[in-house]
Amino acid sequence: MLTAHKIKVLQSLDKKKFRQKYNLFLVEGFKTIRELIGSRFKIVEIFSAKDDEIFSSIDVERISERELKKISFLQNPKDAVAVCELSENQLITNSNFNLVLDGIQDPGNLGTIIRLADWFGIPQIICSDDTADFYNPKVVQASMGSFSRVNIFYTNLPDFLRNSQNENVGTDMLGENIYTADFPKNINLILGNEGNGIRKITEEFLDRKISIPRFGNPTESLNVSIAAGIILGEIFSRKF
Repeated sequence: MLTAHKIKVLQSLDKKKFRQKYNLFLVEGFKTIRELIGSRFKIVEIFSAKDDEIFSSIDVERISERELKKISFLQNPKDAVAVCELSENQLITNSNFNLVLDGIQDPGNLGTIIRLADWFGIPQIICSDDTADFYNPKVVQASMGSFSRVNIFYTNLPDFLRNSQNENVGTDMLGENIYTADFPKNINLILGNEGNGIRKITEEFLDRKISIPRFGNPTESLNVSIAAGIILGEIFSRKF
């Protein structure tokens, strides 16, 4: 039942400290909610302003459009909101391709990168402890359900890179041209913060640096998620 107390709890889940306190996060829209069926994420309950969707193992509680707007984090709410339990991810130690994020702050960028990883079949994203929380509603929305298929693990990056058997390849404006560089079979592809790039302490563990050459007019830099898409497209184009 959607009580006033429950509405208050759900509204608080836009903040990380309350997601951790209640061990809950929200997923919006039946299209994305369906992605969670059979995944590692447990759906606690679903609230919907429509009653035309059926889940065999989960009851869908009908609520009003007004109530949906109260618990939705979207300006234009979708048809439903699912309340889900957080899942504690474990490191996949034998992944031969990891995306590694060093201080990515924008939730939209993180969500897009998660979606890219899913598209290219990359099983794992390693995040620095200060990278945006992937349970952030904006990340969940931008990933379009891909967060349920990609293992996202937060850790101390220098420790991870020091102990990894993969070759550490980081993005840098002065790095090798991605179109002529050879990419290793086992790789940690490291992407830096939107404004500052890869930190010096992380840079110490790089084996190589790569860059995307500019063909058009000078611009300051590419958006990190766009850069990720270009680099991944080049790496995976060589597999076929």
